[in-house]
Amino acid sequence: MVETKTVGSRVFKVINYIILTILALSCLYPLWYELCVSLSDKLAADGGLVTLYPIGLNFKSYELIMGDGAFWNSFMISVGRVVIGTLWTMVVIIMMAYPLSKSSREYKPRTILMWILVFCMLFNGGTIPWFITVKQYGLLDNFWALVFAGSVPVFNVLLLMNFFRNLPADIEEAALVDGAGPWRILWQIIVPCSVPVIATVILFTSVGYWNEYFQGLVLMNKETNYPLQTYIRQITVQIPVGVTLTTEQYQQLAQNSNKALEAAKVFIAMIPMLIVYPFLQKYFVSGITLGAVKG
Repeated sequence: MVETKTVGSRVFKVINYIILTILALSCLYPLWYELCVSLSDKLAADGGLVTLYPIGLNFKSYELIMGDGAFWNSFMISVGRVVIGTLWTMVVIIMMAYPLSKSSREYKPRTILMWILVFCMLFNGGTIPWFITVKQYGLLDNFWALVFAGSVPVFNVLLLMNFFRNLPADIEEAALVDGAGPWRILWQIIVPCSVPVIATVILFTSVGYWNEYFQGLVLMNKETNYPLQTYIRQITVQIPVGVTLTTEQYQQLAQNSNKALEAAKVFIAMIPMLIVYPFLQKYFVSGITLGAVKG
């Protein structure tokens, strides 16, 4: 009987490993495929011949994207947007979530503010009022529009608020007895105790800032102010009207594939987040689980 259970347990583990391996490969293969297409020549990419490895290995797509200063200008705009925007958004979210984590008796406006937040999460004023508001503040064609225009994600506020509500009340009571004020309790006690959910929200926020392209498209009139995602989206392989190209330039355009170029865009855009994610991944599951529990 014991031997039968052992065999059954081994079979179950083998099946689990097979299923998990298939799922892992199904997630990794699209990334690998994009890389292979981006490194393939024009005929192979356009003909759909690429499957598991590059055909006609070349770096023309990456040279086309990264060969001018506009790419690096957009890259640095996105880096600055992620760093400054994430810091700003985390300060705003933490300062909103902490008072909302209190009861209505402790913080009287809580109920009204919660209704407003939930309403804003479900509905919004639309693109035109949002654009007019940004314009009235004089932020069009301004780097700070990319930071402030969407810096209060309500879902993250609620996630952090629920985590704060689940922290033991004894922690704050002990701090109050020792003479600590609200600001000191928040930044020196509550925040250090909330590392998992804060790391999770940082991940959500940084990925959101990095991947967002629509704000740059709408709020920026000059291409020199585009963040990376907007810049990459605008790249096209075409002969400019009224511009005379050399024979070498014609050959370069003829050899490059739009499909390979698109794959290169996708691959370049995801590299920074692939680098950041492993450092925050260990907090991800616990942050989501604890932050989603309603106290």
